[in-house]
Amino acid sequence: MRRLFLVGFVFTLSAMARADVKPHPLFTDHMVLQRGIEIPVWGQAEPGEKVKVTLSKSDASTTADDKGMWAVKLPKADAATDLTLSIRGANEIELKDVAVGEVWVCSGQSNMEWKVNQLTNEGQSQKVAAAAKNANIRLFTVPNRPSAKPEYDFPVSKTEGKWLECNPENVTDFSAVGYFFGRDIQKELNVPVGLIASDWGGTSCQSWTSREALSAKPELKYYVDQFDTTMKNYDADKIEAAHKKALEAWKIAAEKAKADGKPAPQQPRKAGNPSSSPTTTTLYNGMIAPIQQFGIKGAIWYQGESNADKAAEYYTLYPAMISDWRKQWGYDFPFIGVQLAPFRGGPGGVNYAELRDSQFHATKVLKHVGIAIITDAGNETDIHPQQKEPVGVRLALSARALAYGQKIEYSGPVYKNVKVDGDNLILSFDHVGGGLVSKGETLVGFTVCGDDKVFKPAKAKIEGETVVVTSGDIAKPIAVRYGWVNFAKPTLNFANKAGLPAVPFRTDDFPLTTAPTPKPAAAPALKK
Repeated sequence: MRRLFLVGFVFTLSAMARADVKPHPLFTDHMVLQRGIEIPVWGQAEPGEKVKVTLSKSDASTTADDKGMWAVKLPKADAATDLTLSIRGANEIELKDVAVGEVWVCSGQSNMEWKVNQLTNEGQSQKVAAAAKNANIRLFTVPNRPSAKPEYDFPVSKTEGKWLECNPENVTDFSAVGYFFGRDIQKELNVPVGLIASDWGGTSCQSWTSREALSAKPELKYYVDQFDTTMKNYDADKIEAAHKKALEAWKIAAEKAKADGKPAPQQPRKAGNPSSSPTTTTLYNGMIAPIQQFGIKGAIWYQGESNADKAAEYYTLYPAMISDWRKQWGYDFPFIGVQLAPFRGGPGGVNYAELRDSQFHATKVLKHVGIAIITDAGNETDIHPQQKEPVGVRLALSARALAYGQKIEYSGPVYKNVKVDGDNLILSFDHVGGGLVSKGETLVGFTVCGDDKVFKPAKAKIEGETVVVTSGDIAKPIAVRYGWVNFAKPTLNFANKAGLPAVPFRTDDFPLTTAPTPKPAAAPALKK
């Protein structure tokens, strides 16, 4: 009897556990839901279970499908705080301190991932954290998790995978750029702001792009082919056996080194599963796919360093990723990137300059895409400059104009056209911002070339809303470039009166240094 009772009790508990309705892990206390759109809410339950979701005076009902998945859309809502989101099935879950406002995804590689506690200049981290108490800013960090296939959810820990109120304690482990951006958006709009950080240092654009999008572009499909080949050749048993054999050899060598009084050789590492590393599509699968149903206003993006050696490809890859995300979310949300900070890159190279141009190119070929220019916020020897606040501030300026329609100047001067007047090149610009200025005695960073296509330093001066460029070494200049280097010395100083730096540019269309070398034409077949 006792055994029957225990079996029955365990069975009842198991049935209750299976029947429990639960939301996707994006839905927690302190969350922010996107205002002005139908609000998607989804989760799991027992197949066929009826689920009702209520927010304030609005509700929506559905029935879990045969796999136990359910989803509803609540009516549009205005900005609000102190709400409760109720999800009722066989059980009921109440999420407290829910807000409705503006939600932004913050993604990219290390300069987006760079946390507030990593700001080391003159105690900046402590100062920023101390001023960060704001109940109307909520923070969510997606855990780093690559995957070979699109995932439904993600792991949850004390600081990741849940919504946290912005305060001195919680902000320290959050993206500095994301925080500065959200701080300014919240202050300007005076509504709750939710920031979802999904970032990972040292990662490439293709790792954040879906398999579907890469396969659709003939020039990008090779990434998928390479990944498939790697996975096909991956043999876990062989790798385990090889690692075991290498370890045995290492132990013998380490013991011998110890006996001889020499340092031990480095212990061999086992090769990892390619699907468990941040490579082609795996970060899209593990860190974007799980959040792509969530309602957002837009995304900010700081990435490109890992693609600089293939900058020419980024002209295609970056817009493809943006379009991919928009397709997956189902609408063309605003997308604002950060142009790479000045850094030496390759010796005397221009790969960073070409990558920056490809980033700006996306703003011309896609609608509602912006860019934050930070030519004045780099470090020659550090790929992670400490100046993160100007980045967030300029991203917010762009968002205020592109996402919220505010009539403000949000960009520095943008090259429009050039006229040749003897040995002078006269440049015109958009985004004059009340007037063109030089943040120094003279403009720097301009070069010109003649028919030989060899660029040489040039003199530049502002005349009204134009810049006149000339070089005593070139009698007949045909092209001009500005800021076309990895790291400019001295710092670029061309801006507008709004204080925003000019977008680096070139007037030519000469082949890029990062473009693939054309394959030589095949020799004609010999006639028999």
